Amino acid sequence: MATNATLLRDSAVKLRGDPLPYDPWLLGACAVIVGLGLVMVTSASITIGERLYNHHPFYFLTRQAAFLAVGLVAAFGVVNLPLRVWEKLGPIMLGVGFLLLLLVITPLGQHANGSARWLGVGGIRIQVSELVKLLVVIYLAGYLTRHAKDVRSSVRGFLVPMLVLALLVALLLAEPDFGSSVVLVVTALGMLWMADVRLRHFGVMFGVAAGLMSVLVWMKPYRIQRLSSFSDPFADPLGTGFQLSQSLIAFGRGEWTGVGLGSSVQKLFFLPEAHTDFVFAILAEELGFLGALAVIILFAVVVWRAFQTGKAAEAVGQPFGAYVAYGIGTWLAFQAYVNIGVNMGVLPTKGLTLPLVSYGGSSLIVTVVAVAVLARVHYETYLAARGGRSEVRPW
Repeated sequence: MATNATLLRDSAVKLRGDPLPYDPWLLGACAVIVGLGLVMVTSASITIGERLYNHHPFYFLTRQAAFLAVGLVAAFGVVNLPLRVWEKLGPIMLGVGFLLLLLVITPLGQHANGSARWLGVGGIRIQVSELVKLLVVIYLAGYLTRHAKDVRSSVRGFLVPMLVLALLVALLLAEPDFGSSVVLVVTALGMLWMADVRLRHFGVMFGVAAGLMSVLVWMKPYRIQRLSSFSDPFADPLGTGFQLSQSLIAFGRGEWTGVGLGSSVQKLFFLPEAHTDFVFAILAEELGFLGALAVIILFAVVVWRAFQTGKAAEAVGQPFGAYVAYGIGTWLAFQAYVNIGVNMGVLPTKGLTLPLVSYGGSSLIVTVVAVAVLARVHYETYLAARGGRSEVRPW
């Protein structure tokens, strides 16, 4: 027990020499990101809210705040739920995810921008792919815990989760949702890497995944157009390169300290999706390089704490919690990286939100719940280092 406590102290935040039951760095960074997200969604959407929603400039802020409230209520329940419950229900939750993805591609699915990614429930739209990201992390963490030896030593143990992942990706591509498919694949591969899968198995799977993704890009002309416009958006600034060129103009206007909060020009119907996928560009325009750098640092803190939480859980003999933390950390890191990279023109355009910042109910609620799961992993690690029971409720 002394050894476990020492290892935990090496990876957790300390106060007066002792680890805390919750991670103030993780929760503090997430709180700042969420607060900044509310401010930027408000700034980026005032004009479109005024014009499209009956002179209601704070239409999107009101809805985003409501989504946040729902997420916080759900997070309160999640943080009081022992991880053993998540582990036990993992396969069932994965089955629910499959069912929801199947429903999305039936006539019950709701269409927008050429894709069927939503289910309508009582006037509320749910983007299923956001929920599936968390469900896959929970399922795969449980599988890696139960079959750790097989995953490391046999091809069969490695292929089972890959087949499950392939079926999920096939359903996502049927919507189509190429961006979420890539996030799922990268998250799963990251978790398998942390589970010490044999390098040759990992290499083969990585090669197959990269090859299939390349084929899928070349099968769809609009994806090829995104690649060509990404490489030189100003070659067709009023056509395929319009969105990216407007985003880059926003970054250029921001310079070091920005044009001032609320003073963006690009949000005035120049930059499409200014409050969703491209909110980071508006942030860079209004708050400048320093504001954009601060956001990147905040995400780095969140990812660092997620992996430190996983390391601590592994040290005290909680592999399920460790894999959950690694999975959530990989997912948030990659999705934030892709969104910021797209906004800055270093990656092809993809419809992925910036976690905790972009407007979107499903994304915000699921991400807040994922952070609550991370907090629960940290809490149970804290208890395990002291011989406590994971069933203890923090509140």
